[in-house]
Amino acid sequence: MPGEERLFELIEQPDLDEPVLIIGLEGWIDAGMAAAGTMEHLAATTSDPVVVASFDTDLLIDHRARRPVMHLDSGHNTGLTWPSIELRATTDTAGADVLLLAGAEPDIRWKGFARAVADLATAFGVRLVVDLGGYPAPAAHTRPIGVVATASTAELAAQVGFLPGLIDVPAGIGAAIERSSAHVGLPATGLWAQIPHYAATIPQPAATLALLEALERVAGVHFSTADLEAASDRTISQISSLVAGNPEHEAMVRELERTHDLGPTDTLAVDGEGLVAEVEEFLRDEGG
Repeated sequence: MPGEERLFELIEQPDLDEPVLIIGLEGWIDAGMAAAGTMEHLAATTSDPVVVASFDTDLLIDHRARRPVMHLDSGHNTGLTWPSIELRATTDTAGADVLLLAGAEPDIRWKGFARAVADLATAFGVRLVVDLGGYPAPAAHTRPIGVVATASTAELAAQVGFLPGLIDVPAGIGAAIERSSAHVGLPATGLWAQIPHYAATIPQPAATLALLEALERVAGVHFSTADLEAASDRTISQISSLVAGNPEHEAMVRELERTHDLGPTDTLAVDGEGLVAEVEEFLRDEGG
């Protein structure tokens, strides 16, 4: 749209073959650091990501809320590291083209930013837009992490699975990008890892594994999972150690395990009020 280009600088224009756009922006709910951990893993394990576009964070970020970092050397201000939003091009392990949008979730101009992302996706021939996230859920850390989807179409949501019924929840920028993508005819989905509510503030390598598996299922892209399984096992052991010795916590985990093993259900025989209180506390801690 006219005037949207000024939100970003186009740095490179590589010839990409129907890439998947994967989005993991910091600032909204990300229980277990599901999205952040996945984006860090992709940045570390994919081949030489190239910055193709950089957004002007002076136009998008409230620097009083998300302040730059000042670097001091014996009192000497040697520079500032500012929040950034960058679009990078790379490939998956099979050589398929992928775009990664990472950085800070904008504080302002969400509609313009979402349109700009959709315009960039169209210009680079993106075939699917995927946003990543994680939220606290009534789940046991001893069971595989589930993933549910939001999507621009019911058919796309069904490829991963979804929460049934009508739900109104506060939205992150991914939801706005999802709608802008749909407006220009691009299929878009959000993949949400379900993190045990009592361990929502602990980084979860298992969530990265779950999101990578969901990406492969819905987008057909493949990424390295080196070291993730071992890291996941260590985290599960650490959480088990924290739970052990507290009869209430142990009973809660056993009930969550039982419910998981019985299969999908809309009700859980757990302390509902306690669960809600813990989720609300998590949201307050996250600024939600």
